[in-house]
Amino acid sequence: MTALHDRAGAARPAVRPAPAARRFAPALAAYLFVAGTLLATGTPLADLLRYTGYVVVGVLLPGTLVYRALRRRPHTLVEDLAMGAAVGLVLELVAWAGFTALGVPRWLWLWPLAVAVPFAAVPALRRHWWVRGHTPVPTGWAWTVAMVVAGFTLYLAESFFRPNPVLPAGEGQAQYIDLAFQLSIAGAATHQVPLDVPQVAGEPLHYHWFGFAHMAAASLFSGADLPVVFFRLAVPALCALAAVLIAVAGWRVTGRPYAGAVAAVLMFTIGEFGYENGVRQLFGTQATFIVWGSPSMTYSWVLLIALIVVLADRLAAGTAPPDVSVVSTAPPGRRVTSTVPRIGPGAWVLAVLLLAASTGAKASSVPVTLAALAFTAAVLLVVRRRLVRPVLVAVGLTLAAQVFATAVLFAFESHGVTVAPFSGLRTYVGTAGPTGLLWVAVFGAFLLNMQLRLAGIPVLLWLRRGRLEPVQLFLLGGTLAGPAIYLLVGHPGSSNQYFVRAGFAFGVLLSAWGYLELVERARLSRRAVTVLAVAAVGFAGLLTGIQLANPATVQPGPSYAPLLPLLRWTGALCAVAGVGALLWVAVTGHRPRLVGAGGVVLLTGILVAGAPGLVVDAAAARKYPNGGAYAVVPMPASRVGAARWVRDHSAPDDVIATNAHCRAVVNGWCDARSFWLSAYAERAVLLEGWSFAPRMVSRPGGAYAPFWDQELLRANDAAFTAPTAAGLADLRDRHGVRWLVADHEVGPVATELGQLAEPVFANGRISVYRLR
Repeated sequence: MTALHDRAGAARPAVRPAPAARRFAPALAAYLFVAGTLLATGTPLADLLRYTGYVVVGVLLPGTLVYRALRRRPHTLVEDLAMGAAVGLVLELVAWAGFTALGVPRWLWLWPLAVAVPFAAVPALRRHWWVRGHTPVPTGWAWTVAMVVAGFTLYLAESFFRPNPVLPAGEGQAQYIDLAFQLSIAGAATHQVPLDVPQVAGEPLHYHWFGFAHMAAASLFSGADLPVVFFRLAVPALCALAAVLIAVAGWRVTGRPYAGAVAAVLMFTIGEFGYENGVRQLFGTQATFIVWGSPSMTYSWVLLIALIVVLADRLAAGTAPPDVSVVSTAPPGRRVTSTVPRIGPGAWVLAVLLLAASTGAKASSVPVTLAALAFTAAVLLVVRRRLVRPVLVAVGLTLAAQVFATAVLFAFESHGVTVAPFSGLRTYVGTAGPTGLLWVAVFGAFLLNMQLRLAGIPVLLWLRRGRLEPVQLFLLGGTLAGPAIYLLVGHPGSSNQYFVRAGFAFGVLLSAWGYLELVERARLSRRAVTVLAVAAVGFAGLLTGIQLANPATVQPGPSYAPLLPLLRWTGALCAVAGVGALLWVAVTGHRPRLVGAGGVVLLTGILVAGAPGLVVDAAAARKYPNGGAYAVVPMPASRVGAARWVRDHSAPDDVIATNAHCRAVVNGWCDARSFWLSAYAERAVLLEGWSFAPRMVSRPGGAYAPFWDQELLRANDAAFTAPTAAGLADLRDRHGVRWLVADHEVGPVATELGQLAEPVFANGRISVYRLR
């Protein structure tokens, strides 16, 4: 709690609580902005209201009650709600699995009663409904986080909402290739647990699918149409929650409220550093693109940030005072002590819940966390000659979670990940006699592009003379583990870069910590801080304007050519920084109070240098199909309309057969990345596209590898090209096929099919038949 200390040593509030209207104005403004943006981009008002009710009743309410019961003392209301939302998502998974396994997923809206009733009936739990004594949230902190949420929602509107209507309106609609696959998993989760590969009925899905189960649960609970949840509601809600959580985490682990606000800016306002047009994706996929191109990453961030909070709380137990106390001199002439109460032993229960959910949220979360804990234990053992018991317990829990994920969820499938050191960098080095200097340049470009927003970390190491606390070691371990794993392993689809994204959650917290300590050491006045903030915004605007006015283009050339705009931009900014440093020394030579602020100004400029990333990426989305995603597929309204007709007229357990398997046919080979039918029908398909089945990912040939059961493929296709009564009966009786969906643009369909099966739908391109 932010407090001043009276003569008796008792803490008294340093900030009086503002009126309720002022306290909740930032949150209300952020919600109204997000809601308005969603309505302006085609979100039905009824679905928005249903989803809001679901978030409040189905996630916030039960999760907050459980979090309050497990944490020892209250800190801030926003922490209760943000951490409660993360806990609610974990509890939702359990409820979804139970109701779906029982065959009553539509009754999922009843599950909050399992939490609400005990908390209403048991006197010891009843007090958690209404909690007093929360620490007031600084107004600047609240409005900063609200603006981060609003700004990122604008980015989503341009890069994701605008290119992707909820349902295609015409035949020319294009869609990022992975979206239909992800939607198909969410569709399967509306009626199935555990999940099968939606495009190959009966094939187990050894994959991180928990985020898509969340989307299914949101649709089932709220009644909102699943495509509306997927293409409009879930992504901005998860991004907003992650932004608030990182701000809460920064405050809690550092004891400094504005460390959290800075961390939120670094993670959701500052993009990758570089001089490029937002389409070229250096060293993998853009993090800004990841939040909608891979919503499982965003979902996993929510759980990972909450996990960092509870593990940091336990790592600090026994090595620091009962509560985190930090003396700050940022307000001039006043010593303010910020005290953050420990969560307490209940944090171990929270850690178990969050680890369990993280196992299937994203395959990158638990390994990075485990590496961070191992790093912490190793450093403490070497430097302090002792092992801290909470660290060992945390290592044990995380290792158990990783074993469970590897053996049970992923069934030891590698999904194409191999040990291939520096595979993400070799693309830019090439094979024509690479030199050591070139390797240094490429590695430097990687650090600049992906890690520049973490520049506060070396500053913290310098300020602390390398002597870090266990929590800081933990954050540093996660920061290093992400890129280290990326550099160690390879993947044909650059999925190894998700480890770097997981490391961001650790890195922005530690970078913000270093930045705030440098600001405090400079003893800037409140006016100076205001001027610095305005100057940072102006500098960001200037950099963005330059890049928008002069977009880079990559000319044909050597393998390292895509990195040249970034390196030239780095050189130009370094030259500007050098001139600025000379001017700063000349101007401040007679003003000693400003000399110490030079480091703050320089670090601010470095951290802000990646600010153009989001804006440039959003601008590029207007020039290129589907936000400049690396691969797009046609998603014509005729296909989607037929698939949704089947959804509306079939039972959840019905299986569909189709003649459409290929995204394209190249030299007689099928690129079997076709997912539209399973996505919009929300039903299992006997055999649609098989390239994303786990057993196929690591096979030679990539997307063009042939299907593993050629007999089944022949039987499936014969149903459309040479149907017989016996063949159709076999599909029906052995494989549960009840519907045949024929795309006439894929190939000719035998006229006999209309006599052997019942024609029930046609729109010119697609015909649907029911098996009798």
